[in-house]
Amino acid sequence: MTTLRAEVTEFLAAQPLKMYLGGRWTESLHGATLETRDPGTGSVIARVSAGDAADVERAVRAGAVAFAQSGWAAMTAKERGVILHRLADLIDQHQEILVEIESLDVGKPRAQAAAFDVPHAAATFRYYADLALRTQPAEPLVVSGFEARRMLVPYGVCGFIFPWNFPFLLVGWGIAPALAAGNTVVIKPAEDTPLSTLYFAKLAEQAGVPAGVINVVTGLGETAGAALARHPGLKRMSFTGSPEVGRQVAEACGRNLVPVKLELGGKGAAIVFEDVDIEAVATALVGAITLNAGQVCCTATRWLVQRKIYDPLVKLAVAALSGMRMGYGANPDTQLGPLVSEKQRARVLDYLDQGVKEGAKLLLDGGTAVVQGYEEGYYVKPALLAGGPGNVCAKEEIFGPVAYVMTFDAEQEALELVNGSAYGLANSVWSGDPERANRVAERLTAGNSWINAHNLFAHGIPYGGCNLSGCGGGVLGEDTFRDYLRAQSIARPLA
Repeated sequence: MTTLRAEVTEFLAAQPLKMYLGGRWTESLHGATLETRDPGTGSVIARVSAGDAADVERAVRAGAVAFAQSGWAAMTAKERGVILHRLADLIDQHQEILVEIESLDVGKPRAQAAAFDVPHAAATFRYYADLALRTQPAEPLVVSGFEARRMLVPYGVCGFIFPWNFPFLLVGWGIAPALAAGNTVVIKPAEDTPLSTLYFAKLAEQAGVPAGVINVVTGLGETAGAALARHPGLKRMSFTGSPEVGRQVAEACGRNLVPVKLELGGKGAAIVFEDVDIEAVATALVGAITLNAGQVCCTATRWLVQRKIYDPLVKLAVAALSGMRMGYGANPDTQLGPLVSEKQRARVLDYLDQGVKEGAKLLLDGGTAVVQGYEEGYYVKPALLAGGPGNVCAKEEIFGPVAYVMTFDAEQEALELVNGSAYGLANSVWSGDPERANRVAERLTAGNSWINAHNLFAHGIPYGGCNLSGCGGGVLGEDTFRDYLRAQSIARPLA
C-alpha cells in the first residue's frame, strides 16, 4: 500500500475510531466495532465504533438540545455563514488529507477525489451559506382585515443516511442546506466508508460549529441506520441509496409522519444521434461509465446509438475501455480503481452472467481483474454488452463499469426505449442539432436531462429524480434549501 501522510496515519491510529455525538468523541455504548477495508488491497484499514439504537438515541437527543440551546437556530444567516465559510475553508486547507482518506476508503483514484469530490463539497457549503443570506426569513402577507406575515424557520433535528460511493461529497450536498437553514443534523455514513465523514467532524469542531449541531453515528445499516430512520425525534429525514432500502426508510418515517427525501438509484441513458463527433462522444461515454468504477447512480449505463454510427462508436469505445489503466487508487496513473467491496464485485459479476444467459452479446468481456501487487483487491474489468431492452442488464442498476448498448433508427423509438425504464434520474442527448437535442431532452422522463454531456453538477441547477429514482426533493438547488425551512404564518385581526 502507498505510504500515507502523517496526518492520515495519526487519524487512523486512534482505534477504534470514535463517533462524534454532542461535541464529544465517544465509543458505542455497547462497545461494538466494525472493520472498514481498503478496496484496493482487501486489507483492514481501521476498526470503527459500531453504534446501535442506543447511540442513535444519544445523537438525536444531542441534536435536539443543540437546536434548542446552542444558539445555532437563532443565529442570523450571516452568523451561521461565517462558520460555514470557515468550515469550507478548512476543507480546502485539508484537501490532500481528505482526498487520501477518500481514495483509501472508497478505492477511487485520488485524482478523481481531488478534482471533484472534495472541492465540490466545500463549494456546496459556501453556496448554501450565501443563499441563506439572500433568503428573506419573513415577508408580509397582503390580506384584507389582518396584519399578517409568513416566516421561514428551521425544522429541528434532521437525519441523513449516506451511501458509500461518494461519502464526502454527499455529506456536503446533504447537510449544507440543512445547516445553513439553522437545523441540526445526525449523520449515519455507510459502514463501508465512514472515514472521511469522521474526519469532517473534526474539521466542523475546529470551525466552531456548536456542540451537537453535527453528530455522526457510525454503524451498520440494519442497526444504526434503521434506528435513525424510525426515530420519532427527527423532524426531517434524507436517505441516499437503493430503491429497496429507500422503501424501508420511507415506511419507517411514515409511521412517525416525518417528511423524507429519497435520492435513489438510476439507469441513465445516453441517446446518441448520427450527427455527432463520434470520437468525442465515445470518449465522453467511456469516461462516464468508468468514473468511480461505474459506481455512480446517474451515469450513462444505457447507450442508445443511432444505427448508422453504431459500429464506429462501439469500435472506439471498446478500444478506449480496453486501454483503461486499472490500478490502486493512490497510484497517479490509475484511471479505473476497484469496486468498493467484495460484495459489490460479486453483484457486478452476477449481473454480467445473468445478462449473457439472457442473450446479451459481449462486445467487451468484463470479469474479475487481477492487478499486480494488489491481487486481493476488488477489481473488475470494464464490460460492454449489447442486446434488446428486455435484458436484465438493460433494466436493472448494476453499479459497476458496465454499459449496455442498443440501436435505434427514429427519434420516437429512442424516446420509448429510454422512458420505458422504471427509473428516472438522469439522461443525456447527444446531437449537433440544438433544436432536436432540446426537443428530445424535454420529453425524457427524468429529473435531469443533459445535452452533449453527462454527469453535470452545478450549484443552482436542481438535481433529483422521479419514479424509482427518488422523491421528496433533490439537491444542489434553491429548492433544497427551502426543503429545510418550514413555513409559519402569524396573523392579527385589525378590527
